[in-house]
Amino acid sequence: MSFALRQADASVAPCAAVNVRSVVPATKLRPALPSTPTLTDSEFSFGAADYDRVRRLIYEHAGISLSDSKQAMVYSRLSRLLRETGHTNFQEYLKWLESGGGSGGVGVGVGVNTSIGTSSSERWQSFVNALTTNLTAFFREEHHFVELETELARRAGKPLRIWCNAASTGEEPYSIAMTMNEALGPNAAVSLLATDIDTNVLSAARRGVYNIGARGLSPERMHRHFLKGKGDNSALMRIKPELARGVEFRAHNLIHAQWNLGDPFDIVFCRNVMIYFDAPTQHGVLERMHRAMKPGGLLFVGHSESFNDAKDLFRLRGKTIYERV
Repeated sequence: MSFALRQADASVAPCAAVNVRSVVPATKLRPALPSTPTLTDSEFSFGAADYDRVRRLIYEHAGISLSDSKQAMVYSRLSRLLRETGHTNFQEYLKWLESGGGSGGVGVGVGVNTSIGTSSSERWQSFVNALTTNLTAFFREEHHFVELETELARRAGKPLRIWCNAASTGEEPYSIAMTMNEALGPNAAVSLLATDIDTNVLSAARRGVYNIGARGLSPERMHRHFLKGKGDNSALMRIKPELARGVEFRAHNLIHAQWNLGDPFDIVFCRNVMIYFDAPTQHGVLERMHRAMKPGGLLFVGHSESFNDAKDLFRLRGKTIYERV
């Protein structure tokens, strides 16, 4: 992809923002209701037993709790994987997914494309990627970035570690990086780790390419922090290399018991993540996050998230901002 070696044109007309999937609200995991319909009029039959099996598997592997009402959404996302792998029904696909074997292993039926996701880890990653939700924008919940800038200025001159643990396609970590640059300059001693469970969105985040006019960016920030594409890419812009180099992207699963993230963090962004977990999963993640942060560190969360049941770990500091106890 070719980009002009100049700043983004701040006068361009807005165009569509990056495509995102719809939000899947969390609910306590429970068996599918007997009345859940079978999608028999679709390409693949997808009944209550299939859906309940999918719900159990995504809960075990990613901590995501799917409500009874999301069967059609799950069908839409997973049916693509059935086509890609050559499976003719969900029972066969889920058996193949759980088998853990390679080509010719248990659950591989006639016509199955074993070149796609032949390892167990690849299969599970594709399954998780299909069912995660990635709704994001630059400078979403803007008051957080105002507070972040204030906090960075207060800690100026001190080494800092920041973690954005729902990086998605990169808008949030790059918003943090822009705020860091504006508050402290380009050479501040601040490291930024950005993680996500979805490896597909991490690849997009590393590329750092977005539509010109992407939601949440002011003309001044587009001009300052992005390069404008040219020719066939004139409707696109790329985050400047010097800003991108300051962000480390890495895959990470929040429900894993052991986190190997390095030294404790001063500031953590965990926004609109906990809404996909049930209460026990939330508390386990908060306990691990508490251990991964320095005392007095700040935790930024989503507008609909509240951790009143974890007052021994975090105390409310401001609007959807918590302080590590």
